[in-house]
Amino acid sequence: MGIWTDAFIAPDEPNLLPREAFGRLVIELARERVVRTPWALIAGELCVNASLNWGSVSGQARWDRPAVGTLLSSDERPKGAGDAPPPWGPSYERARLLAHGDAVLDVLPALRRAPYGREDVAVVFDCLDFGNRSIVEYFHFEDERTTVACFALAHPQNRPLSTHDGGRRGGPVHPVRTCVVHTFKHAMADGPVPAMASVATRHFGPTWVSGETWG
Repeated sequence: MGIWTDAFIAPDEPNLLPREAFGRLVIELARERVVRTPWALIAGELCVNASLNWGSVSGQARWDRPAVGTLLSSDERPKGAGDAPPPWGPSYERARLLAHGDAVLDVLPALRRAPYGREDVAVVFDCLDFGNRSIVEYFHFEDERTTVACFALAHPQNRPLSTHDGGRRGGPVHPVRTCVVHTFKHAMADGPVPAMASVATRHFGPTWVSGETWG
């Protein structure tokens, strides 16, 4: 399976963007060809540290293509899992698929109906858009497994700034409520994806924070 990395970018303070502003962020990621549709909207109890492609409800929404209204959940707590918080320990999520589609503008009416601010909400995109030259240059080759999720959390959650999910628990973390997370296996550069950082600057301000979890 190899080493996978989940990278995030978030405001420097754990603020929740207003619903309309979050919608504009999601739309611009698609219009600027940072992400590729289809998209899925989920809401419930989400873990911002859940591995996007491996066991998360975001991954289920992306890969399983469930029907609208489907209840998604992570695996039950395995015996002997210990009490380490994610990403060093298991993530537990319960969420419902509220909507999905191909046209990114259809996200906006779906978000207006979502329990925004009361429950954790995420818009999940299929992958990064490798029609964008800067993304191709960053990753070197196209990979449709590069799921992207835009989170709007009901309460702050901590994301480690740099850690191996199978390593020693601890290290610096950053509290987030709004953030964008994407996953990848191979990259030719370090730091945030430039196209994503450009969009983040317009919506989060110039002093955003980024980090990575790998394993």
